[in-house]
Amino acid sequence: MVNEGPPAEPWLPPPPLDPELRHHIQNCPCRCDHMGYGNFLDYQIQPCPHELQIRETSFNVPQYYNGVRDYYHPYDYHSSFDSCSCSSETDSVKASFRGPWCVCIVVCVVVATLAAGLGLPLALNQKTQPQTAEERLEIVKKLLKDAPLIDGHNDLPWNIRKFVHNKLKNLNLSAISEEEPWAKSRWSHTDLPRLKAGLLGAQFWSAYVPCKAQHLDAVQVTLEQIDVITRLVEYNTKDFALVKTTQEIRAVHKEGRIASLIGVEGGHALGNSLAVLRTFYNLGARYLTITHSCDTPWATGTNTQVQEGLSEFGKSVIKEMNRLGMIVDLSHTSMNTARAALNVSHAPVIFSHSSAFSLCNSSRNVPDDVLRLIALNGGVVMVNFYSYHVACNETATLQDVIDHINHIRGVAGVDHVGIGAGYDGINMTPSGLEDVSRYPHLLAELLADPAWSEKDITSLAGLNLLRVFEKVEEVRDKWKLADVRPVEDSAPAIHNPCSSLYS
Repeated sequence: MVNEGPPAEPWLPPPPLDPELRHHIQNCPCRCDHMGYGNFLDYQIQPCPHELQIRETSFNVPQYYNGVRDYYHPYDYHSSFDSCSCSSETDSVKASFRGPWCVCIVVCVVVATLAAGLGLPLALNQKTQPQTAEERLEIVKKLLKDAPLIDGHNDLPWNIRKFVHNKLKNLNLSAISEEEPWAKSRWSHTDLPRLKAGLLGAQFWSAYVPCKAQHLDAVQVTLEQIDVITRLVEYNTKDFALVKTTQEIRAVHKEGRIASLIGVEGGHALGNSLAVLRTFYNLGARYLTITHSCDTPWATGTNTQVQEGLSEFGKSVIKEMNRLGMIVDLSHTSMNTARAALNVSHAPVIFSHSSAFSLCNSSRNVPDDVLRLIALNGGVVMVNFYSYHVACNETATLQDVIDHINHIRGVAGVDHVGIGAGYDGINMTPSGLEDVSRYPHLLAELLADPAWSEKDITSLAGLNLLRVFEKVEEVRDKWKLADVRPVEDSAPAIHNPCSSLYS
């Protein structure tokens, strides 16, 4: 730091040093700071000074140490370290039980007592650190009562469409694991008992529409999936509540219910219409996955050879999502689309169910350069549990998922990683993470690592996603105050024989 010279305000020199105290400082290298006159080293971390050389300094101006004014040390000094004894005969005779020497002893005793008092809780804290898996699980349970566990992606609504054609009247969410075809399906990992065992606080349910519906009935299918999510929650209000804001997430979590949110998976669901995007938002959708595996006319997905990312209309989609308060989800997009969206968005973005490309080079996973962009953007990558995206084979383990979490943390930071398992949309899960009941075991295993504090665990579990969502809402509110109007751009016309709208 640059020495900026004397301060503007007046400065008064310290009073002359008492000769007896000065003699004591010179001859007794104890741990005290002698009422501010000498040896102000940190006694808790430094050994005792063996010899102390003192030279007087001018009283005309205050002294500066690294640019910081020192009002009361009229002596500069330096010391070497060895013994801690005060053995000066002269000092012992003169000091007796009076003057600064007595004060020094009292101060030293008080300091030692305080140090012991601080040390005891620290020692006790070390002894009470969880040592067993059961102890760590108990801590996780307590943490998740205060901070919600939020999963970024679950495909149960699509299984409801496949297995029972969205007919919920006879669907018992507490017993589907014992019924066909759920019981034998490798794609089924979710039911009410397991959700409760997994201590889930909030879930983004996917309103997924397959790519083959693009330019056909994608909008209708998406509306039907939003409808089935809404009805599923209404049929199970004892355990679920449909939410649309961060405030509602927190409130429902405090009630002990699962806050249920809607995420639309696949930009082709929009039918190239911003009016449809706004309609989805008004129905409760709070994120849009910009693409699925297929390209749209305005954005490229993961299974593409095209190098472009977002078209001008694609950029308008991102801006309108910012205006609405809808989270931009980049899972399934090409990395060119992801980079373009990160460059356009005024709000943080997410990858709702992706992992680390450096550990498994799936096109669904996020490379390190984009992880760094996510950190700059303030977003979150929510780690997916699909074995082929975690271990690049069928035999993934819980530890493989931890490796992805730790890698993303190492590159982007602990504030930019979350959980987006993708249950019910995957048919191969890691051992130890077989279904939605296993989240606490993952968090407990992380807690065994000294690098993971309890605060870090709650950040990963859900607070990171809540922060992103709150920032998205903040951007929405600021734009509303600024009277930013809806985007009215149109996508280039698609000459589709199944559509009557050619322009």
